[in-house]
Amino acid sequence: MKDNLINNVEWKDLLTYQPWETLKELFLPIPWIILALWATSQTWYWLTLPASFYFFLACLRVSHNAFHYALGLSRPATDFVMLVLSIFMMGSMRAIQTTHMQHHRHCLTEKDVEGHVAKQRFWIAILKGPLFTIHLHIAALRISKPKQKFWIKFELLTNIVWLFCVWAWWDSVALQIHTLLMIFSHAVSPFFTVWTVHHDCENKKHTSRTLRAPWLSLLAFNMFYHLEHHLFPAVPTCHLPMLAKRLDANGFSNYQTVL
Repeated sequence: MKDNLINNVEWKDLLTYQPWETLKELFLPIPWIILALWATSQTWYWLTLPASFYFFLACLRVSHNAFHYALGLSRPATDFVMLVLSIFMMGSMRAIQTTHMQHHRHCLTEKDVEGHVAKQRFWIAILKGPLFTIHLHIAALRISKPKQKFWIKFELLTNIVWLFCVWAWWDSVALQIHTLLMIFSHAVSPFFTVWTVHHDCENKKHTSRTLRAPWLSLLAFNMFYHLEHHLFPAVPTCHLPMLAKRLDANGFSNYQTVL
């Protein structure tokens, strides 16, 4: 069925970004971090939390497209975007890219470090969340090629420099709180980004799930079109709703696994 879909569905035109789409994608996280830092400066911490959450979520969308070089940019420009995101998200995006591509090649197998959390019960996935990103970085350093390994180490070094500047040099409570919230976001993200879209899929027709409720797609920046993404990983997130319509026209809705 998967081969029939790939052969029958027109999708290559969805790879192309319009210039305004690329700009929209790149600027997606910026209003949220401005709002978060401003709210913190006003001690409106009730607003800081959701703003920081959506900053992290928007960065996940941008970084995920960057992993697949699906931002409408050249490879060097995309690599630079990952470097900037590594600083503000507190982690190496090259490391997560390495394990994410392994996830696509060996989804839910023993070689899939990222997808391993989906095989656990939901409460275990939540409790082990704080160790998830650490495990990804260790695995990435183990399996990556020399050039990728260099960039992973360089991005981790920028994290150390960034933390030193924020905590020992600059007197910015807003940035200090931002770094803490990014670390916390990494701790809770595996449940939402991996477990929800892959749990109980080992023996299903597909290894991932999809959820298309319009209100949820809006809240999650279209990132729950996950089965569509696994079928056509080169298609950028902003075009996944159109891809979903084309898939349904070829019978996809008859056998998809929903959340």
